[in-house]
Amino acid sequence: QVQLVESGGGLVQPGGSLRLSCAASGSLFKRNNMAWFRQAPGERRELVATFTTSGSTNYIDSVKGRFTISRDNATNTMYLRMTMLKPEDTAVYYCNTVWRDYSWGQGTRVTVSS
Repeated sequence: QVQLVESGGGLVQPGGSLRLSCAASGSLFKRNNMAWFRQAPGERRELVATFTTSGSTNYIDSVKGRFTISRDNATNTMYLRMTMLKPEDTAVYYCNTVWRDYSWGQGTRVTVSS
């Protein structure tokens, strides 16, 4: 059973930075197109960034130029580097395959507030 474990969230001021981590069992990242998602209070979960098996990345418009998705196949870890954070980035962040194939982890909460 694949387990997804997100970490690295916290409280940060607007303009600050965080790096989120996603740890997964097995060789999940090598075999799947992966993604970071987020769910803000009262909102639906949305896809934020993707990292394909071929190494290409994609982002939603609102985070382009500020967020960077990356992965380390050797350690089965995926990252989301977030810079120039805005209050509207406040959400619980999750990782999964692009097609949401696996059970969601507990997520990691990011709060951007002064």
